[in-house]
Amino acid sequence: MSGSQPSDLVLLVVKISFLALLWLFVLAAVRAVRADMFGPTKRQRQNVQGLGHGAAAQPAPVPAHPARPAPPPAGPQNAPASRRARTPSKLVVTKGHLAGTILPLGPAPVTIGRAQDSTLVLEDDFASARHARLVPHDGQWFVEDLGSTNGTYLDRTKVTSPMPVPLGAPVRIGKTVLELHR
Repeated sequence: MSGSQPSDLVLLVVKISFLALLWLFVLAAVRAVRADMFGPTKRQRQNVQGLGHGAAAQPAPVPAHPARPAPPPAGPQNAPASRRARTPSKLVVTKGHLAGTILPLGPAPVTIGRAQDSTLVLEDDFASARHARLVPHDGQWFVEDLGSTNGTYLDRTKVTSPMPVPLGAPVRIGKTVLELHR
């Protein structure tokens, strides 16, 4: 046996290490597919809602404004006239299978995805089961990605944390494009 050839023990360790890495990749792929098809697990939902502990917890879906008092419980009727004029009243699908669909907006968040319990159910192969959420806060709507596989984009910017959505700004989820209108 020559000194330049690796020993049988080294080859065995390399083979086992490679096999372990391959299995880790397979398990990660299965986990991603499962989350996309069936939604997040209970632990992932807790982390997204800010209930989890440690570094995995994400920020709350609505930004906090500690210096401002809490908004009144009623909807846009209590807002000043100037704010009411800028407040969106409907969500319009401008591109994709549901182009032309108009969804009236109310005080409740709007969930978007392929899951049948979503407020707006997309027939888009590039959308996750629970892809994104639009949340009203203080007369403004915020878009939040819910850990989707392909991401949510607000006018070419990838949504990584809740972002305010201006009137008419395109929100892209897969091949579907949505806009807020008055």
